[in-house]
Amino acid sequence: MDISLLQWVGYLASGIIALSMTMNSILRFRWINLAGATTFATYGFLIGALPVGFLNSFIAGVDIYYLIRIYSKKEVFEILELRADNRYMIRFLEFHENEIQKFFPGFSFKPQTNSLHFFILRNMTVAGIFLAHRSDNDTLFVELDFVLPAYRDFKNGKFIYLSLRERFLNEGFKIILAEQRSSKHGQYLKKLGFVQNDNGLFQKDV
Repeated sequence: MDISLLQWVGYLASGIIALSMTMNSILRFRWINLAGATTFATYGFLIGALPVGFLNSFIAGVDIYYLIRIYSKKEVFEILELRADNRYMIRFLEFHENEIQKFFPGFSFKPQTNSLHFFILRNMTVAGIFLAHRSDNDTLFVELDFVLPAYRDFKNGKFIYLSLRERFLNEGFKIILAEQRSSKHGQYLKKLGFVQNDNGLFQKDV
């Protein structure tokens, strides 16, 4: 194999590992770091640098171990309902304002009638916040579905839109609507089964 090609493999591995260090999400960090470590291990073995190969093989093994733990870990999901004037909720929104604006640019908390506000708890730790209101008799309009970086593995969304289905039905909701605020938000909605309707909103049947 040409040495220049091997060098490109090394550069690629370095770039992937550097990229993993920029991830806020532990899950994304582990996946990207696994790809980088695997590539670096391959590079090390190809050039005969056994310490590099073995070290990165070990790192890849650690990533796999923690990924298995993340995906197999049983967590207790709960919701903590909030009033519109809840001081902790208001402070939570203020504290995470910059991060919220990345995914929901232009968002501003404006309590409405028939609002539904709650924290999503994972093992009694706040993992995200869900704000919505009844826009029609049978329609729930989502204003904010924000998840903290450490918990961005779609489990929060699945809990809200699947596990809470019976609750939404009991409250008379048949349709859930959400406005795409950013490309990443749109990807999140599609991942959870939302489809874009004729009005440009994302829609999901309860």
